Amino acid sequence: MSALRPGDITDEMIQAMDAAKRQGLQRDLRALASNIRADAEGRYDSAEPGWRAGVEWTLLWIENTAAQLTEGTPGAGAGGRGQGVSPE
Repeated sequence: MSALRPGDITDEMIQAMDAAKRQGLQRDLRALASNIRADAEGRYDSAEPGWRAGVEWTLLWIENTAAQLTEGTPGAGAGGRGQGVSPE
């Protein structure tokens, strides 16, 4: 196998790699949300009122962040900073 030379990695390759990273992160975030949702089910009735709102806000934030990773939204890179959801 020959060594890579400057110019061997095209912009399309870089874009494909970035898209794959975003899709992987999106899957991980959605799995996290699913795990949180499953763990929280059945606990709402006995929990303090603010706890349920906090869980719902967290799930909304995770889902919004995951969605932004593949929507092509400006600032939708890894971390999604600046694209927050207000807890109110």
